[in-house]
Amino acid sequence: MATQIFVNLPVKDLHKSVEFFTKLGYTFNAQFTDENATCMIISEDIYVMLLVENFFKGFTKKEIPDTSKVSEAIICLSAENRESVDELVRKAVAAGATTIEEADDQGFMYSHGYQDLDGHLWNILYMDPSAVNPT
Repeated sequence: MATQIFVNLPVKDLHKSVEFFTKLGYTFNAQFTDENATCMIISEDIYVMLLVENFFKGFTKKEIPDTSKVSEAIICLSAENRESVDELVRKAVAAGATTIEEADDQGFMYSHGYQDLDGHLWNILYMDPSAVNPT
């Protein structure tokens, strides 16, 4: 079995977060969804648990960072091509996100990102497979 990843993110308004990510094309696993949390499906092995802040606090003694002042992480997802990078960021901005910075085109690698409704940073990346040197 492949290793799966479950990224847990605190959100202020679960309903608004679900609406936002639905507009980006993501789906949710109803089995792991209630008034406190939902399981957003990124891929067969990647999931994002969106947890209402009070529920999230039950998993840690640390404070939830103020994302208007600090970055707790940058979640980077791959895309199939450059156009897919731009399309996802365009959808995110149309749904209420803000862009992190301008797109970064390094020739073999192209990335762009957005900040979601709760200030979490997402970077979408396309890397030309022929530029990757398997070692």
